[in-house]
Amino acid sequence: MPERKTLARAERDKKQGKSASTQAGEFVREQIDHVREGKHGVRSAKQAVAIGLSEARRSGVKVPTKSTASKTTKKKAKQDEAKAGRGATKSAKRSAASTRALKRESTAGASKRALSGQAKTAARKRTSTDRSAAARKAAQTKGAAGRSAAARKAARTRAANRQAQAR
Repeated sequence: MPERKTLARAERDKKQGKSASTQAGEFVREQIDHVREGKHGVRSAKQAVAIGLSEARRSGVKVPTKSTASKTTKKKAKQDEAKAGRGATKSAKRSAASTRALKRESTAGASKRALSGQAKTAARKRTSTDRSAAARKAAQTKGAAGRSAAARKAARTRAANRQAQAR
C-alpha cells in the first residue's frame, strides 16, 4: 500500500497536468526509498521500478505499457488497472508471502550504481531522435532563468575541459 504522501504527490502531479510517467515516478521513488531503508530488498533496479509501476496502476495512474513489453507484463498491467477501479482489499496471506520473499533479497538493487546502470540501459533502447526531443522539451519547461543558469554552467564546464586538455 502506497504511503499517503506518495498518493498526495501523484495527485498534485496529475492536477498540474504532468504526464502519467511523472505521476508513476513518485511510486517508483517510494519503492527505492523502501529498499534503501531496508524494509525489503529487490533482485534488480528493474524490479524496484516494476513494483513502483504496479502500485501506481493500482492507485489509478494510467501508465501505458510499452509496445515491446511481454504478454505477461501487459496482462499484469491490465490486472493492476482493473484493481484500481474495484478497490478490492489485498489478500493478507499473499501480501505477507510476497513481503517475506522480498525481505530475502538484497538491497543492492536500489544502489546508485544499480539505478545508474538501469537508466543507461533504458536510455540506450531509445532512439537518438526520441532522446533529443525529450531534452528539447526539458529545456522548454525549464523557463528562461533555468535555461540561463544551465548555459552558464555549460560554459564553465567547457572552459574547465579546455583547461584540462591544455595541461
